[in-house]
Amino acid sequence: MSREKKAEGKKNELKGKLKEATGRATDDESMAARGRADRTKGNLRQSAEKAKDAIKPDRT
Repeated sequence: MSREKKAEGKKNELKGKLKEATGRATDDESMAARGRADRTKGNLRQSAEKAKDAIKPDRT
């Protein structure tokens, strides 16, 4: 499950980068702000999953 959540985080990060760039290119500060929020959400999701992976024991 962790891998899917990390992928979801990466997707949000990339979506945010695209929205932010589009907002800047079209001078739409609202879209740029939504992009920054999406990017932050994605980064937080990835960080949370990495922290969970570091805490749980390795099952090899």
